[in-house]
Amino acid sequence: MLSQEQNQILTEVGPNTPMGNLFRRYWIPVGIPEDMKTKSTKKVRILGEDLVLFRDRSGNFGLVQERCPHRGVSMVYGIPEEEGLRCQYHGWCFNRKGQCTDQPNEPKDSTFKERIKITAYPVQEMGGLIWTYMGPQPAPLLPRLDGYVAENAIRLIGQAVLPVNWLQIMENSLDPIHTEWLHGHYHAYLLSQKGQGFKDAFLREHEKIGFDKFEYGVIKRRVLKGQSELEDDWRVGHPVVFPYTLAVGSGGLGTYAFQLRIPIDDTHTWHVWYNAYVPGPDVDIPPHLQEPCVYDVPYKDENGEFLTDYIDGQDIMCWITQGEIADRTTEKLGTTDKGIIMYRQLLKEEIARVERGEDPLGTVRDPEKNKCIVLPLERKKHHFSDGFESITMRFQTRFAPIVEELIDLFSKAGVK
Repeated sequence: MLSQEQNQILTEVGPNTPMGNLFRRYWIPVGIPEDMKTKSTKKVRILGEDLVLFRDRSGNFGLVQERCPHRGVSMVYGIPEEEGLRCQYHGWCFNRKGQCTDQPNEPKDSTFKERIKITAYPVQEMGGLIWTYMGPQPAPLLPRLDGYVAENAIRLIGQAVLPVNWLQIMENSLDPIHTEWLHGHYHAYLLSQKGQGFKDAFLREHEKIGFDKFEYGVIKRRVLKGQSELEDDWRVGHPVVFPYTLAVGSGGLGTYAFQLRIPIDDTHTWHVWYNAYVPGPDVDIPPHLQEPCVYDVPYKDENGEFLTDYIDGQDIMCWITQGEIADRTTEKLGTTDKGIIMYRQLLKEEIARVERGEDPLGTVRDPEKNKCIVLPLERKKHHFSDGFESITMRFQTRFAPIVEELIDLFSKAGVK
């Protein structure tokens, strides 16, 4: 149980809030290049700030505040220039660093523009995503996690805007027991209502769970009934990469899977399911599969009811039914919630580090270390023991328009 003040500290992400300041010490996805192929500007809201992501005529991305400082209009409708974005209202132009470079109707000898600068954040592209850093300089390196830089990969990027605070989504990832019940017994119950049977690894009882801090976050481990600590589920585990990413083991199937929980504001989260599939170095990937496949993930049907016949939909149902911001002042935590308790304490510790002027957990500044960060991931994940096609169709990847092609390609590559 947390006090109301403690709950606010961990859930509020706007400027000059403790958690907002912590988030601003990390590179955060802010957009997808594929979404910008047919337009030059896009309104984005991140950490409670309203911004414009734009691509100038030189092909470079920029991220600046939405409101023009002249008369306050939205520059979502701005005009891209060779090096910057021009406000459509009176023509003021700003470069990617936020500096005003042109005021067309001011006197030619005016120095007014030199004194005008708007909020701007650096951006980089990596792995089919556009990343930004919103904190103080010097910025750390953008961490090159293995899945983002994997070669010869087919990338699927699913996305949804969820009407909830980021923290209750992340806490789900520190709760191994829910898989046994939500994805096991509850799923079996749903199928029984349709007269269908259900035999699945998710039904296996948890005999032991564990959590360890590591260089980039937390490793979570489990021993299911009938397993031993020699299994990958315990011996290797899989990581929660601090502060907003869950990485999931591939089961040796040539896949990388990340779930990113990006706070839009205190009551909305941009959820990204990032999957990189590597069928093998000798497999020729068709040209149309070499670009990231971006798609929306639905979580309600035409009647407004939650879609709970797939794993991620079951999670989303539980996140949203907790309310916009989960009320942690009334919760009753048990012994199986030790991962959640650990994560909350870790957040508090990292907030304190930032307040002392130190780099938080997972910060990368060594270029050698950042060539490719290989995360510890179980290769033989028990939950994913029933084949590539089965696990692909049980998750949100079922909504990807290329999923059937992906299954066929992996089948030809000899992956079952």
